[in-house]
Amino acid sequence: MKRSPSPEETVYLDLLRTAEALSRPFAQLFKTEDLSPAQYNVLRILRGSPNGLTCREIGERMITRDPDITRLLDRLVKRKLIERSRSDRDRRMVLARITAGGLDVLGRLDRPVRDLHRQLLGPLGAERLQALAQLLEACRSGPSRLS
Repeated sequence: MKRSPSPEETVYLDLLRTAEALSRPFAQLFKTEDLSPAQYNVLRILRGSPNGLTCREIGERMITRDPDITRLLDRLVKRKLIERSRSDRDRRMVLARITAGGLDVLGRLDRPVRDLHRQLLGPLGAERLQALAQLLEACRSGPSRLS
C-alpha cells in the first residue's frame, strides 16, 4: 500500500530538490576556478574579515558544515589563496586571512555569481523573493517563529 506524504514531507523534499537544482550551476561555476563550493564559501567569509578568523570562527560561519575545516583550509593555503599566522595578541591562536591571490579569484567570480543569482532567482521578482526569504528564515529559526 502506497503511503501519502504529509504536506511537511512534501515541502521538505521540494526544498532539497530546489537546493540541489540551485547549487549545481554554482558548483560548475566554481569549478572554473578549481574551487569547491565550500572553498568558495571560506574565501567569501575571509574577504569579509580582513583581520582574519580562527578555524572555529570560519566553521561557525560556513553555509554547510564541513567536519574537516582544517583540511579545507590546508588546500587553500597550498594554493596560496589564504594564509595562516599566529595572532599578535594571543600566540596560541592561529588566524586565517585571504591573500591577494584569493581576492583575485573572488574578483573573477563576483560578476558571474551575481549574474547566476539573477538568472536563477530574479524571475521571482522582488516581492516574492522577500516573502520566500522570510519563510525560509522562519523555518531556520524553529517552530516558535513559524506561527
